[in-house]
Amino acid sequence: MTNTPQLHRAGSALLERARDLRPLIEREADTAETQGRLTAPVVDALHESGISGMWAPAPLGGAELSPTELLAVIEELSYADASTGWVAMITTFENGAAGAYLGDEAVERIFKGPSIPLFAGQGTRPGTAVPVDGGFRLTGRWSFGSGMLHAQYTHNLAIVEGTGEPRMFVTPVENVTMLGNWDVMGLRATGSIDYAIEDVFVPESQTHPFAQNEPLRGGAIYRLGVLDEALLCHSGWALGVGRRLLDEMVRHAGARAGRPGQLAGSDAFHADFARTEAKFRAAAALVHQTWHDTELTLGSGGRLDVRQETMVRLALNHITSTVAEVSRFVYTSGGTTALRDGLIQRLFRDVHAGMAHITSGPAVLAACGRELAGLAPGESWVVLGLEA
Repeated sequence: MTNTPQLHRAGSALLERARDLRPLIEREADTAETQGRLTAPVVDALHESGISGMWAPAPLGGAELSPTELLAVIEELSYADASTGWVAMITTFENGAAGAYLGDEAVERIFKGPSIPLFAGQGTRPGTAVPVDGGFRLTGRWSFGSGMLHAQYTHNLAIVEGTGEPRMFVTPVENVTMLGNWDVMGLRATGSIDYAIEDVFVPESQTHPFAQNEPLRGGAIYRLGVLDEALLCHSGWALGVGRRLLDEMVRHAGARAGRPGQLAGSDAFHADFARTEAKFRAAAALVHQTWHDTELTLGSGGRLDVRQETMVRLALNHITSTVAEVSRFVYTSGGTTALRDGLIQRLFRDVHAGMAHITSGPAVLAACGRELAGLAPGESWVVLGLEA
């Protein structure tokens, strides 16, 4: 017998359910965009299909998908609608982390309902946690709390006063003051508003170290830790949105075939489309290859080494920047159709909102290059930077 967490694989059932939900998600996307949050039918369908439990540990009733299974489901949802994919990946990644890392008392309270709850919050710009008997007093203000309007619990980064330790703190959404300022260019339907928490008691069991990567329940996927889990989520999102952009361009050009002066008859467009398709497929292949390699390591009982940590960061950075290029090509080629309110315009806005996330920033790319070039001997990844 071994105590090493085993990698759980759930199969393709959730991916098939995600595909079945595409017509509903697409029908509801315009309404969600207008109201600034996913519609009730979509949220209900994500729960009823089991997708809301795709990250949650199997012992708690979740699907606990493997990395490559998660990539596929997140890609499918994001293809249907960028905001739906974003909300699903964030709220479920965080309920997975909570289920794997929180103490037994907290898990018994939080996961006792008939459905697995959704979590939202922020893992950057930390608040402050003051140690008190039995837990902490949490105070802070966080920006861009992804999926906040859809969540039952929040998952917040704070620094423990006196020790400087970064920890994650889980609170019911009722403890949160919603700041109501979701006035963004893209990903409008995610409801990712700023929020504040003021001097709220959080029991010890509802917290865990930010760097925790050994699960208290569930299998080897939770050895990735919250940062790498987030990188996987954002990679799947970029795959889905990038593919949808290119497929929309195919539909746009095909609908105008045979008309004088249209894209379908332009050799320059044909060549540019071929180059753009090749760039996207190459970036997508890097993502799939990287996470396949990661899954093999986790499945064999291992942990990611420094080079693998570099590659999961590089793969996300590369697919994100590539999808930004794809979006600009599609938007420019779309002419006045893209200029008007519609799917191409929305995808363009959503991509540029998503690429602003800190996990895809230029500092991460520079650190990846330094490690790959052999210029970081003895250094390891600490969040998004290399340290000795």
